[in-house]
Amino acid sequence: MRFSVCMAVYHGDNPCFFKEALDSIVNQSLLPDEIILVVDGPVGDRINDIIREFENKCDYFKVHRLVKNSGHAAARQTGIESAQYEYVAIMDSDDLAERDRFQKQIQFFSENPNYDIVGGQVTEFIDNPSNIIGKRIVPLKNKDIYAYMKSRCAFNQPTVMFKKTSVHAAGGYQDWHWNEDYYLWIRMMLNGCMMANLPDVLVNMRTGLDQYRRRGGRKYFKSEKGIQKLLLDNGLISHFRYCFNVSVRWCVQVAMPNWLRGFIFQNIFRNKTNK
Repeated sequence: MRFSVCMAVYHGDNPCFFKEALDSIVNQSLLPDEIILVVDGPVGDRINDIIREFENKCDYFKVHRLVKNSGHAAARQTGIESAQYEYVAIMDSDDLAERDRFQKQIQFFSENPNYDIVGGQVTEFIDNPSNIIGKRIVPLKNKDIYAYMKSRCAFNQPTVMFKKTSVHAAGGYQDWHWNEDYYLWIRMMLNGCMMANLPDVLVNMRTGLDQYRRRGGRKYFKSEKGIQKLLLDNGLISHFRYCFNVSVRWCVQVAMPNWLRGFIFQNIFRNKTNK
């Protein structure tokens, strides 16, 4: 079963983190048949040097350059449209894939060909990959994912592998501030897609205070409120649930200072764990 991996990089990415993320892909127990890298606008010399290094050593490494920075949704969609194969894995440019990530996901699809998307669990680290501060656990079964999606995103985006045709049928990645993935999963759910998460940790994600800053503010709240309105308008949640979900988000994303938001995410929304 052949598959593609799609990643995007832009000028603000850390070159060292970018190289480590690529290394985690090319050292998998099951190698992808192609890596599609979308360069989202002009990037610096260090990132370009890393790109050339991987072009020289990996004949399945393919680069698509966008003239200007177009954002997460456009870059991801460009990668998916460029992919040759039906099965496509998403990878972020600063996270580390566990060595058997793709092997486990391809095995799942081989055994469950009627499914459209499979993700997994993530650990989160600060600075050093061994400095794991938590684990984001998401539901495993289709019915539980559908239920969870009514309050929070049920997938860890950097872990997903999906069928290209299923994503295309849902309209693909579309711009929605910091919630392009949640927006897509909801539309796939409305299409009746079969969804699963593996119980295994598939990716070790880099995190920090900046992550929590991005999960707050009025612009982020407006995005999240729009997602809840989408769920309401499509009959997936009640008016009471909509009001409750929006109220919780306003408290966490607007009223709460960054340091407290970070504490909440690390100690309530994440499981403390050792890898």
